[in-house]
Amino acid sequence: MYTFDDKNKLAFAFAQICSEAGVAIMDIYQTDFETRGKDDKSPVTDADEVAEKIILERLEALLPGVPVLAEESFAAGFRPEIGSAFILVDPVDGTKEFINKNGEFTVNIALIEDRVPTAGCVFAPAMDRIFVGGTQAWAGPLKAGDTVEQDKLEPITTRDPKPGALTGVMSRSHADEKTMAFADTAGVSEKVSAGSSLKFCLVADGSADVYPRFGPTKEWDTGAGHAVLNAAGGAVLTPEGDAFLYAKEDTDYLNGAFVAWGKRP
Repeated sequence: MYTFDDKNKLAFAFAQICSEAGVAIMDIYQTDFETRGKDDKSPVTDADEVAEKIILERLEALLPGVPVLAEESFAAGFRPEIGSAFILVDPVDGTKEFINKNGEFTVNIALIEDRVPTAGCVFAPAMDRIFVGGTQAWAGPLKAGDTVEQDKLEPITTRDPKPGALTGVMSRSHADEKTMAFADTAGVSEKVSAGSSLKFCLVADGSADVYPRFGPTKEWDTGAGHAVLNAAGGAVLTPEGDAFLYAKEDTDYLNGAFVAWGKRP
């Protein structure tokens, strides 16, 4: 059993759970799996459900009694009382990327305390790459099922921006006019596309400067990437510059617009 005291230790425990769930995900990914529609018309596959079951079991053993808000169980009607500390789980973030088999999907786990992500992991099993964030952030190669070892990963930090020449990372599936307009106003001269929470991670590891998002997301879509970015020295803010907060029960955990910054220009 872990406590919340050592955020790095907890983030690596999340990473090990992601690695284990990645095995089941990749087993399904390599088959001719079926795609179904949920009540909200979003797609789901067996991988989402199988992986979430594994993750929930491991989290209960790791942090017994801590509420977990997970995408598929939430869609099935489970509404836990979250309190000041809870865990967000997206077993397959970027289901469209999973279905299209472009590899840009992730397994996401994050701890939220007092409405802020404080530890998290983003694992891209088809890309063999993992991102871990507590009070510091790391990234490196990892195959699904392997043991996550800190000394085999590299510390990552956000980079210093070049005003007027920023690299902006955009959603591969959901870029819209508001997002593009914000990017132009912010001084983005190069735009790159990526799926799932990898967008946060590209900012966290210094590959990009900013990730604006004006389209809808849920808290489990953003918590883990936000945790990694925070740990790497970045920040996620509203477009107006206010703190981007979690535990939005009144909106069913629907996020508003946000901008994920490396270092503010």
